Amino acid sequence: MKRENRALVLDFGGVISRTLFETHAMTEAALGLPAGTLTWRGPFDPGSDDLWRSMQAGEISERDYWMARTRETGAMAGQTWTRMEEFVTAARGADPQAVIRAEALDAIAAAKRAGCRLAILSNELDLFYGAGFRERLPFLADFDLIVDATHTKILKPDSRAYALVTEGLGVAAGDCVFVDDQKKNIDGAIAAGMKTVHFDVREPRESYDEALRLLGVSGAREKTDDAA
Repeated sequence: MKRENRALVLDFGGVISRTLFETHAMTEAALGLPAGTLTWRGPFDPGSDDLWRSMQAGEISERDYWMARTRETGAMAGQTWTRMEEFVTAARGADPQAVIRAEALDAIAAAKRAGCRLAILSNELDLFYGAGFRERLPFLADFDLIVDATHTKILKPDSRAYALVTEGLGVAAGDCVFVDDQKKNIDGAIAAGMKTVHFDVREPRESYDEALRLLGVSGAREKTDDAA
């Protein structure tokens, strides 16, 4: 199979960008909150995050989780936020590039050099980040296709969401490697016939290396010893 017929398909939040769990210090500084104010840690400490466990159990949706955190954090900052975009813009709007994973940029560059197609499949890219966010991230120009349920209204793991990618790129599902941090979305991609990597936000380099391996691509930057 020619590499130009293969595709790396990425979720955005958590996979390309660092999670809000990882950037509490940045959020607190941006909102003028005392250090240590934000204590919810999601996948980094599920035992202390009841709301996260409810979401993982399917009792609430991912959007429900983030809207609850949006309202809660807004109240702490003296704001009445009703949209996730308001939270993300306030927390990250000053420097959106700072929350992009270096591992993501390395993998995207490696796949592009190898001639693979690139796509984003997100449930809430513009909903959470705002349409103007894209314009401030030049690397997004490397993507052949961005499918965002903010506009399509078709959420993963609906099979139609994955079909929008394969049809838009003109590739077979079996030639796509899909990367997402939510298992239900991975299950949907498997059902659609895609190869998958269940992204571990705690080990991003390993997850991206596995995605490139499945694509048959080498060239991801190797881990380095900082002391070397």
